[in-house]
This record gives sequence, structure tokens and C-alpha cells, in this order.
Amino acid sequence: MTERFVKHATFVVERTYAASPARVYQAWSDANSKAKWFSKPEIFEFRVGGREYSSGGPPEGPVFTFDAYYQEIVPEERIVYSYSLDSDDIRMSVSITTVELIPTEGGTRLVFTEQGAFFDGHDSPEIREHGTNEMLDALGKSLE
Repeated sequence: MTERFVKHATFVVERTYAASPARVYQAWSDANSKAKWFSKPEIFEFRVGGREYSSGGPPEGPVFTFDAYYQEIVPEERIVYSYSLDSDDIRMSVSITTVELIPTEGGTRLVFTEQGAFFDGHDSPEIREHGTNEMLDALGKSLE
């Protein structure tokens, strides 16, 4: 029998971008803009209660599925969503993420907080935090 366990964790990643909160918010709220730095969605309903869904992966690797629901949106200030992440038919994790956009002189400070339940060693908070850093770096490049 396979051992089952859950690892709970919270991590916070911050970035400062030389772009207005309106511009950073647009990069999250517009499907075409978001596809420049995140996976291209098959479903993109950016509204409270709306869904974002994408799946894909390398040709020889597993198919990763991101399935999110928007819980709270305050334009140009806050985005909160819950999501599951699967690898093929294996549920890797379920998380709630809060993205805060804070105006700064000459830009925006983004605070990304994720609270996750990571299942059976299929993923870890450390790996997810590393991927989040890469994702927010890609967001920064798309804003340049």
C-alpha cells in the first residue's frame, strides 16, 4: 500500500516592477497578456467565481493541469484564487494564492502568498516556491 501524507506550507515571494499597478493587474487579468508569462489558458474567466484552466507539458513528459477559481478580485489591488495542480491523473496539490499589488514610487510591489497542501511527495513547497520565482521573473520580463 502507498503511504499517503500531506505537507502544509505557506510561502511569500515579493517583486518590485517598474510598472504601474494598473499595468501589472492587466498582465494578470487579460488572457493574451497572461499567456506571455504563464501557460496559455484553455478557459479564462477573470471574475469572482470565474475559472482559469490550462493543461500541457513537454512532449515526452507528464501533462500538468492547472485548475483555478477566482475567489476575490479588487482591481489593481488584490487577486485571490484557489487552484489544484495535477500531473497526469495524480493530484499534486491544492492551494490558495493571494496576489497583492502595492503602489510604490515609480512602480508596483507585488506580494505573492501561497498556502498549500502538497500530497504524497508528488510536489513540495520548495519546488513550488522555486517555480513561483521563475514565473514572477517571467512576468517582470513581460512588463519591460
